[in-house]
Amino acid sequence: MSEVSVVEGGAEDGAPVPDSDENRRQVLYWRLLARLFDPEEQASLESASVAVVEDIGLPVALLDPATSVDSVVQRHPELAGEFDGLMTPEPDADGGRDRAAEVRRAALASKVLLNVFSTGSGTVTAEQLARWQSDAGWLERALGCRPGELRGGRAGAGGGVGPTGTGVGTPAPDLSRLIPEIGPELGSIEAGLVRRMHLREVLADPALASRLTPSMSLIEQLLRDKNNLSGVALANAKALIRRYVDEVTEVLRTQVEKATVGELDRSVPPKRVFRNLDLDRTIWKNLTNWDPEEERLYVDRLYYRHTSRKTTPQRLIVVVDQSGSMVDSMVNCTILASIFAGLPKVDVHLIAYDTQALDLTPWAHDPFETLLRTQLGGGTDGTVAMTLAQPKIAEPRNTVVVWISDFYEWRTDELFESMAAIHRSGAKFIPVGSVTSSGRGSVNPWFREKFKDLGTPVISGHIKKLVHELKTFLT
Repeated sequence: MSEVSVVEGGAEDGAPVPDSDENRRQVLYWRLLARLFDPEEQASLESASVAVVEDIGLPVALLDPATSVDSVVQRHPELAGEFDGLMTPEPDADGGRDRAAEVRRAALASKVLLNVFSTGSGTVTAEQLARWQSDAGWLERALGCRPGELRGGRAGAGGGVGPTGTGVGTPAPDLSRLIPEIGPELGSIEAGLVRRMHLREVLADPALASRLTPSMSLIEQLLRDKNNLSGVALANAKALIRRYVDEVTEVLRTQVEKATVGELDRSVPPKRVFRNLDLDRTIWKNLTNWDPEEERLYVDRLYYRHTSRKTTPQRLIVVVDQSGSMVDSMVNCTILASIFAGLPKVDVHLIAYDTQALDLTPWAHDPFETLLRTQLGGGTDGTVAMTLAQPKIAEPRNTVVVWISDFYEWRTDELFESMAAIHRSGAKFIPVGSVTSSGRGSVNPWFREKFKDLGTPVISGHIKKLVHELKTFLT
């Protein structure tokens, strides 16, 4: 408490004395740091924080780690809007600082950060996991994202993220610059909570299973354990996988449909329906029929926009590493392949591999069935997948091969030469490090340099970049 006591008690002669709001903010952040690194309460910090929160008119429940953010908002609905963008503040127009507002933000930010990053130890129940997922959603909202958006990435390893900007004279935390790192970190924490659950027992109880919210970490565990499940537990596992697949499919389909495929085919007459009516052109072409006396425009002819597009049959071959480190990519790519399989004149083939390869093309249209046929884990040997992929390249100029892996292979030279041969044949070869919502992934530096020299650099793992590349090829 010595640091806090100095701040509250004043300063040495000649030193500036921090104002009361600055002191309050510091008390809240010192308490947050203490609780993150030591579960034992510091009585003086707790009592000082209670006094601060009461003084600024916020509920004391903000300081209770056992109370979820949902519970606080349910009792005090006026606080809900304050969490949105809480940690990505807009600068004041006059360049000044509203210190009283910073104290309020510090109290709210401390609540979210402590609930998310202090997860305790021991067995986790379905209810505890659901509560953590909800609190993580509030943190994502505070960072200006949609709930679940940051956790879409592959679970990363190790480390914790604490608050920033806790020094005297600095503003409340703006964590927006850390968003690329926070997403994988949240996934890592969630994966740890899932591992601490007695998941099979939870799945066997419909009431407990109904409390689970599907997420990448949970789906990974379900896919790994699906062969050990049966009866009610297996049915509940499949229902959770189906829910997650449907939710992600909706998001990815929106991304794919944002861009159009193919050039306009003006040889095909436009459909004469209202949604295709070109109002501006219709008015322009009929201006000669304007009657100034009646102030009316008489329309002799309606003009419609062309919407039919020229498309060329394309073959899309997606090869996915299904080893243990690539589960996020496996889920996203099976869903993405199914979406492209639904586009006209796009012939999609899907291959998954570890030390063996599996042709999943017959189920490419249904990501749920595809995922149930995968077997996550094991080593990596891309040459077995290449054996299946090469015969599918019938017309190289109309073929794109997307290869998703971290490229940590043991037959590196042989595999790379096969990939270079595909590129030289005229087919488009797209190496992708991983396909996650966060964009975080590791790639074998040897392959990265080889692909760069070949003129086909590895796409960083963000799924939006892969969607853009595929749309460009199909356009």
